[in-house]
Amino acid sequence: MSSNFRAARPSSRGGNSSSYRGGSSRGASSSYSRPYSGGRSFGGGPRRSFGNSRPRHTGQHIDVSRFINKAKEPEAVAVFVPENNFADFAIEESLKKNILKKGYTTPTPIQDTAIPVVLGGKDIVGIANTGTGKTGAFLIPLIDKVLRNRSERILIMVPTRELALQIEEEFWGFADYLRIGAVSCVGGANINRQISTLRRDPHFVIGTPGRLKDLMSRRNLDLSRFSTVVLDEADRMLDMGFIADMKLILSHMQKERHTLFFSATLSREIELLIKDFLKDPVRISVKTGDTAANVDQDIVRIVNGKTKIDVLHDLLTQPEFSKVLVFGKTKHGVEKLSKILAQRGFKAEAIHGNKNQNGRQRALALFKDNHVQVLVATDVAARGIDISDVSHVINYDLPMTYEDYVHRIGRTGRAGKRGKALTFIE
Repeated sequence: MSSNFRAARPSSRGGNSSSYRGGSSRGASSSYSRPYSGGRSFGGGPRRSFGNSRPRHTGQHIDVSRFINKAKEPEAVAVFVPENNFADFAIEESLKKNILKKGYTTPTPIQDTAIPVVLGGKDIVGIANTGTGKTGAFLIPLIDKVLRNRSERILIMVPTRELALQIEEEFWGFADYLRIGAVSCVGGANINRQISTLRRDPHFVIGTPGRLKDLMSRRNLDLSRFSTVVLDEADRMLDMGFIADMKLILSHMQKERHTLFFSATLSREIELLIKDFLKDPVRISVKTGDTAANVDQDIVRIVNGKTKIDVLHDLLTQPEFSKVLVFGKTKHGVEKLSKILAQRGFKAEAIHGNKNQNGRQRALALFKDNHVQVLVATDVAARGIDISDVSHVINYDLPMTYEDYVHRIGRTGRAGKRGKALTFIE
């Protein structure tokens, strides 16, 4: 197995909403105590954590200087020139029409590099930051695969229900009028409806490991006909303890299979998964840094005289904070914070694991359509969210790990736009 990567160049433009820019994750010249907005500070008060009376150790091992990084100016980012246009790919004309109808003309780096490899039937390892267009990189060639052989069945395994639903939504855009089907099999949603759709034998099954196992145990999902699998955000599935479930699910598929593996990181554990799951994969990397180059990152120090909720209130009243994603640590804290913001006159919603699927989808839709200004979320609930024009990400509670931080701030600064990320430090 080759260890060489095909490195795709970073982009400052693209034909779809997933154009990519790489960048550094650190601002070496930034000061630990530098307040947001060039010297603005928020007056003091006793230090306390919202929604949790116990001392909080979360994230204290992370060097907070890593939360400070000035976004690069557009001219400092190399322009990506793709080798292909979507019209050039060896895919069915009906699929090309749908791609064009979605407004896609120029592939992102991972799409430009990965689509020909997948069309050639090779296993692939894609190392990519969030927001690089990897969903299109695997859906486009796999839809073409089904169009050429309607007996093909494809499994897409993801860590969270939000990511599964996002992939399904993207699928229907590409598959419009192509007479192929898909189903999302995720927890928190009506399993009987999922079973009913599975009985129609859809070409694509998109699911989380827990629900897939449940459907297999009920004998509603037979993977023996499936010869293609996508493992998306494999590093997150590993972090969430799904490794045994992943292995069990794959063991029920055909032995000779086509495997597409995507991860934001490449650790020793990930390398072991690659060795177990893939056969002579082509490796493609579009990851040039831990965070997007076009995201301004800074800290907001909560000094004496103010509480975190008061500081957040002051920020949200500023006109530039038009579409804000706020991250909290716990389900209870996130729900409580959204209610307090609503009481203070802000249009706010929350998503977390205790909220049912309909409630989560409703909150996401309201945020996406600009009916609410603030969406308060836990890390797991926000995994896979792809919403355009998020003006700010605010880390109300510190992330557990730096990788969680990278994921959080990747929700802003998408599609080549400038974004801002702020982290509250007590």
